[in-house]
Parts: sequence; structure tokens; C-alpha cells
Amino acid sequence: MFVVFVLVAVAVVALLAAVHRYVWRRLIGDTTRKGTVARRAGTVAAFVLPLLSVGALVSSRAGFPFRLQQVLAWPGYIWLAALLYLTLALLVGEIVRPLLRRMLARRAGAADATAPERADRPAEAPAEVHAAQVSTPSSGHGGDPGLDTAPRADSTRTAPPEAPAPAVADPSRRLFVARAVGGAAALAGLGTVGHGTYGVLRGPRVKRVTVPLAGLPRGAHRFRIAVVSDIHLGPILGRAHTRRIVDTINATGSDLVAVVGDLVDGSVADLGSAAEPLADLEARHGSYFVTGNHEYFSGAAQWVDHVRELGLHPLENARVEIAGFDLAGVNDVAGESEGQGPDFARALGDRDRSRASVLLAHQPVVIDDAVEYGVGLQLSGHTHGGQLWPGNLLAELANPTVAGLERYGDTQLYVSRGAGAWGPPVRVGAPSDITVVELASPHA
Repeated sequence: MFVVFVLVAVAVVALLAAVHRYVWRRLIGDTTRKGTVARRAGTVAAFVLPLLSVGALVSSRAGFPFRLQQVLAWPGYIWLAALLYLTLALLVGEIVRPLLRRMLARRAGAADATAPERADRPAEAPAEVHAAQVSTPSSGHGGDPGLDTAPRADSTRTAPPEAPAPAVADPSRRLFVARAVGGAAALAGLGTVGHGTYGVLRGPRVKRVTVPLAGLPRGAHRFRIAVVSDIHLGPILGRAHTRRIVDTINATGSDLVAVVGDLVDGSVADLGSAAEPLADLEARHGSYFVTGNHEYFSGAAQWVDHVRELGLHPLENARVEIAGFDLAGVNDVAGESEGQGPDFARALGDRDRSRASVLLAHQPVVIDDAVEYGVGLQLSGHTHGGQLWPGNLLAELANPTVAGLERYGDTQLYVSRGAGAWGPPVRVGAPSDITVVELASPHA
């Protein structure tokens, strides 16, 4: 197992090195001249930025001081997103590059063909000059020794035309193409990252989904659950991010709040104050919390205690009755390493299956267990909707549903894209959301 891990690590490092080399060559090597300040600065950045990214990734696990984690996080994580979209943009540029070269070469050829003849070009000799050649004296003929009236065999021949020089690419044209393509790729890649960062820092938008739920009594018709997942408080997203989320949830006037895991990326000591605005959540039937996989990287037991102090109700493989339906929650599957994994029998085993039920479970992959225990609706997160396109394609390989509402047998599964971001504070093609799920009774 260790050997496999080492081989995978070596392959990943080699791939990242190759990608950085490619990006440097196209953005710096091809567009700047040797010895210039721009070339030296770009080369330094090509070494420093990946080191910052590695530092950002390992700083939390390595126990770096939280302040140092914050210093490393912004440039390190942003560069990971920038590297992805710069690479994609440059690959598109590989298609454009030869087309642009041919277009410029065609224009240059047309300009040469229509240009006026240069003034210093020698004029062509008249035909009469070739008809009568002046010769050197010859002793083999009579008459005037200074003239030879018999034409020489080679006197009327003209020199063969010189072969055209092989075409050489114009260095200035090549540099122009490199700068045009590189500049466009940089604008597209960095612009995409900038827009995706703004979307995260602006805060999630509210989505509304109506879900018919079998067994829901008429009195609970239009019961509203505000679902928020994957807030990911950490070195980048802090107290202000929590405050935006709380204000957005409170503005929906929901009956219940469900925080479906991955609240934090760090310890209570570092992020406890960042989570404090959660104490201001307002909902008639209260706020509930289940763990996500990142809680188990950050001290799940301490976080469960802390959110309880903030007024949330942790559902650790537990169930409560609310407004005529069962609300259950299970621990995340990552808790299995600590003996605290999901326990569906404990949460759902003895319930009356004729009643409507809603399950809070961080990861969509437990949907099969929800179906087995007759759950009507499972609310999950974890996927981020892919977060960074084309990450959704990878997320689809590991999750039954990446985002939205789908049905599995008699059980419906709703997956939120989450309210924050892990790693790069950037989202592309998967905007963050808080979803208000409105339950509909078949008896209404």
C-alpha cells in the first residue's frame, strides 16, 4: 500500500511539474526576451507559486500557526485555480496559434505581391544587347583583329535564375502570435478565477425547491427547511462569511434550518469565533446539525459540543419528531475511522414507516441505506456541485447525484452545492447556494 501511495505521489508531482513547465513556456518563455525583468519575474513566480500551494495544502495538517495558514492560503489556493484555467485556456490557444500564424503569413505575402518595385532593382537588358555580342579578338579569323563577327557558342545564353531562399518564419511575427495567444489565455483564465472568487465572497444565493413527501400530514404542508452545507470556515472564509449565510437564511423565514456537514476546516480554537454568528439563526422549529467528513479532520467531538453551545441541535445517529414527520440525522462515513460512523439502525430502525421522514446525511453515497430504511427525503451536500468545472465530471464518478433533486426508488435525494468552497475560494459552473426545501403534503 505504501508503494502504491509513493507511486501515485510521484506521478502527481511529475504531472504538476509538467503543467507548470508548459504554462511557463507559453506565458513567459515564448513572450519575453532573455535577460528581461519580465522573464526573470515570471521564472521566479513559476517556482514560488507552486511552493505556496503546497504550503497551503499541508499547513493545517502539519499544525502550522493559524496566522501562517492564512498567509499561505490566499496565494496558494488561488494559484491552484489559476493554474487550472490558465492551462485550459492555453490548450485552446494551441488550436488558435497555427490559424493566426497562417493568417498573418497570408497577409504578409499579399502585401509583398502588391508592393511597388524597388527603385534600386536593375532593369532587364534589352533583347538587342543579346543579339550582337562584343567579343575578344581571335587569331583564328581574318580581317580586323579587334572584331569577331562570328558569335560564340555561349554568348547568347543567359544565367539561370537563382533558386528562391527557403522561407524563414519572421521572428517578430512569431513573437506577436505568442503574445497575442498568451495574453488572451491569461485574460480568460484569470478573469474566470476572478469572477469565481467574487461569487464565493459575495455569499450564496437562495434556491427554492418543492418536494412532495409521502405521509406528510396536511398540517405540515409547505413546511420549509433551509438547507445549508459545506460552509467550510477556515483560513480564508471566516466570521464575515458566516454572518452573510446567517442573514441570508433568516431572510427566508424558514421553519427549520439544517446544517448538513463540512462546517469547518480547522479546530475550535482557531475557528470557534468564526462560527459564533450561527447562534443568531432564527427558525420556528430550531436548527439542526450533522457532521461532514471535514469535521473529522478538525476535531468532530469538539465541534459537536461547540455548535450545541451556539444553539444548534446535533443529530448524532438520532431522530426527533417535528410537525408530524420524523427528522433524523446520521454521522458522516468519515467517522468510521473513529468508531463514530453512520448508524442507520439507531437513527431509523424502530420508527413508524407510515410517517413521513427526512434524513440529514452529509454524503449522497449513503442513499442506498436511506432507501433500505424507508426514508422519504434525504438532504445532503459534500459534492459542491463540482465547484470548479470540469470538476463536476469527477464528482459524478464518486456520487450518485452531484446537485439537485433525484429519486431512488421511493426515496428522494436532494444535494446542495454548498455555501462555501474548499481549497480555492473559487466556484466556476457551480454557484454556491442555500436551498429552501418546501415540503408538500399529498393530502393538501
